[in-house]
Amino acid sequence: QVQLVESGGGLVQAGGSLRLSCAASGRTFNNYAMGWFRQAPGKERELVAAISRGGTSSYAADSVKGRFTISKDNAKNTVYLQMLSLTPEDTAVYYCAARLMGFPGRYYSKEAEYNYWGQGTQVTVSS
Repeated sequence: QVQLVESGGGLVQAGGSLRLSCAASGRTFNNYAMGWFRQAPGKERELVAAISRGGTSSYAADSVKGRFTISKDNAKNTVYLQMLSLTPEDTAVYYCAARLMGFPGRYYSKEAEYNYWGQGTQVTVSS
């Protein structure tokens, strides 16, 4: 079992930046592939970014590519989402998710592929 706790959300003006953190406790963090998802009001939850167990492979959705960066620090049991040039369309609750094991070097894009979820952190971008 692993517990995930997100932090770093808040209110920011358009064009601003935030860094979300997701701290994991429990089993060895380097056994987990990680993902960041978000859910805006009235919309389905969507994948924002994902990273492989060792951090060697990563993915960013087209809507955030070039603005958001996912990174994983196995020594600190933490995954980050650096968000730059935020727009009101980025307003959502952001969730981190963990998948135990899986293939090294592979990231995962589907919600059903993740075993554990955090409680979410709100990001609000004002225009």
